[in-house]
Amino acid sequence: MMNTSRLLMALFAAAGLCMAGGVSAQTQTMSKEARDAAIKHAEAQYKLDKATCDALSGNAKDVCVEEAKGKEQVAKAEADAAFENTSKARENARTARADSAYEVAKERCDDLAGNAKDVCLKEAQAAHVKSTADAKVDRVASDARRDQVEKTTAAQREAAEDKRDADYRVAIEKCDALAGAAKDGCVRDAKARYGKS
Repeated sequence: MMNTSRLLMALFAAAGLCMAGGVSAQTQTMSKEARDAAIKHAEAQYKLDKATCDALSGNAKDVCVEEAKGKEQVAKAEADAAFENTSKARENARTARADSAYEVAKERCDDLAGNAKDVCLKEAQAAHVKSTADAKVDRVASDARRDQVEKTTAAQREAAEDKRDADYRVAIEKCDALAGAAKDGCVRDAKARYGKS
């Protein structure tokens, strides 16, 4: 049972490290052609990996096939995330990684029996729930940060406009002390300086 816990911890730790790499890719975008090429590469790699699995038998083969499937699904989801560059697509990629780790862990649990297998499956399920929940929280936080930045930018833009309007009114008021061509020139300069027509 201790070995099962260590195995699951190692699987999900590896998934976490890979997810950390995905986080840094948030600001990178991928062209449609590059995404399509990455997907084709993932499909080709799956075929190679699956062919390697065919040399195995029993549960070792099942584990190998799940690893190959998961690797393909994760690669495709990460390509989509890099192409779409949205918090939802990044969440989907992290969820694909968690799903893959979960499926592999379940297959590995098949080597066990009785309570040890039950515990193994529950640990795998718990790790999966935690990983997908973290992915959702990160997406929501990312969306909230984006919304906050948009609101702050809008407020800054509005504040700058209000300040410019206030300065314009002061300048026009100063022009009222003048007369004739001097006043006309003062008003024209104030309009040009503060972007008024």
